[in-house]
Amino acid sequence: MVVLAASIVSQNGKALVSRHYAEMSRIRIEGLLAAFPKLVGSGKQHTYVETENVRYVYQPMEGMYLLLVTNRGSNILEDLDTLRLLAKLVPEYAGPEVDEPAITAAAFDLIFAFDEVISAGHKENITVQQVKQNCEMESHEEKLHKMIIQSKINETKDLMKRKAIEIDKHRVEARVGGGGGLGAGGPGPGFSASGGGGIGGGAGFGGGADRGISLAPSIGGASFGASSGGGARGGLGAGAGGAPKKGMVLGKAKGGPASLLESLAKEEGVAVASLEAPVAVAAAAAGAPPPVSFSEPVFAAIDEKLSCILSRQGGVESLEVQGTLSLIVASEADAYIRAKVRQGANQGYQFKTHPNIDKAAYNSEGVLGLKDPSRPFPTGTELGVLKWRYQSRDESLVPLTINAWPSAAGSETYVNIEYESGAPFDLQRVVIAIPLPHMSHAPAVNQCDGEWRYDSRRGALLWSIELIDDTNRSGSLEMVVPACDPGAFYPIEVSFSATRTMCDIDVETVANLSSGEPARYGSSRQLSTSGYQVV
Repeated sequence: MVVLAASIVSQNGKALVSRHYAEMSRIRIEGLLAAFPKLVGSGKQHTYVETENVRYVYQPMEGMYLLLVTNRGSNILEDLDTLRLLAKLVPEYAGPEVDEPAITAAAFDLIFAFDEVISAGHKENITVQQVKQNCEMESHEEKLHKMIIQSKINETKDLMKRKAIEIDKHRVEARVGGGGGLGAGGPGPGFSASGGGGIGGGAGFGGGADRGISLAPSIGGASFGASSGGGARGGLGAGAGGAPKKGMVLGKAKGGPASLLESLAKEEGVAVASLEAPVAVAAAAAGAPPPVSFSEPVFAAIDEKLSCILSRQGGVESLEVQGTLSLIVASEADAYIRAKVRQGANQGYQFKTHPNIDKAAYNSEGVLGLKDPSRPFPTGTELGVLKWRYQSRDESLVPLTINAWPSAAGSETYVNIEYESGAPFDLQRVVIAIPLPHMSHAPAVNQCDGEWRYDSRRGALLWSIELIDDTNRSGSLEMVVPACDPGAFYPIEVSFSATRTMCDIDVETVANLSSGEPARYGSSRQLSTSGYQVV
């Protein structure tokens, strides 16, 4: 079959929409369409008319004609099949009330639809649903890009709210302390130090955003809530004169600064529960681990970020670990210290010390101390003293693997997704985000180990497992979605955290330089993901 043109014409032969698929001039097409009404008989629904050179296959439509102009050697059965398919497409784009204004308004959409059905004069093996899908031109990459942009917008809005709360808090502190009671520290690397003379010689530090470490300021001394490496929480008050005093913790009072901050936050449309650091409030809202407070004068924090790209066919495309060991010292009296580090084999890991750290002592004895022993460690701020990096493509090192098995069955696709953890430690707050094809409702989930929810804004199913330990090292989820391409379910994004790190490293002891006696210290270890995907 060779279709010369597909057109919609009025009863008097005026072309409303016409798309030709052969080398023909406009005058030639207009002449053929103008001659058609004179050849049509009356009282017929589906028929054709032949002339000396061409054949007209047509169907009446609400005072118009849907018309195919073909050569005389064309297969009329295929022509009629093409005509029926085009007749189904016209109301899809022009609306149920098919008239001349509607056809004119949807002219370009109809031309694009005609091009999906007819290619180079020959009919394509295609359905109405496939034509609509092709014309919509949905792109998973475009949807993913829009999701990333929206995520950045949301993060920016959250940052604006946190900054507004922080500014209002500083204003309140300045009013209460008369400008000298509590000095507001600048935005350091995760800590803000406050020292003063109006209310007392207390020192306070707001927790870093990554680990949520917080030290609450008190009057007459330094007062810290206690937690060391997941141990029991307690408190320590160290007065300036050596005798502990009962301090007043800001944020616990029922009036004064708290009520002022709440009123200011209400004006800005931001909900605030207390005068705690805005970073801790934001971390709690984002579902981050709860703030870790500590009572020890020295705190060692080990942070590790895991990036991993897995192939949907199996194997590892890339795996990278980046970690940092940081020391946080509460006061200058405790700042003359050195830390002994215990390390395992850690083959392939590259370690680097801070420029002010004695590199020779670390390489020979595993001791982290300043090059100049007469200088103290910075107080009230987080100092990264050791960093490490590791890259590999060894699949046995991957803590969590994800496999998806989509299978089409008629108009539906059954998707089985399974996870398997080979990590020697527990994984917490695991979230597996599975992209879904365009759909207006949640998929039918037949079975799920854990919990799930459908995020319509992201167009993804979020599969959550609160804890993966020895009792559930593997699990699966089964869902049913409309028929689609298997590639629509990628990339799968994974996030989780752990209280163990990939690198076998820990702080063994912390000693005072002057006396050589062991110093009290607390520690924490945390592993989190940064770009963990199955592509």
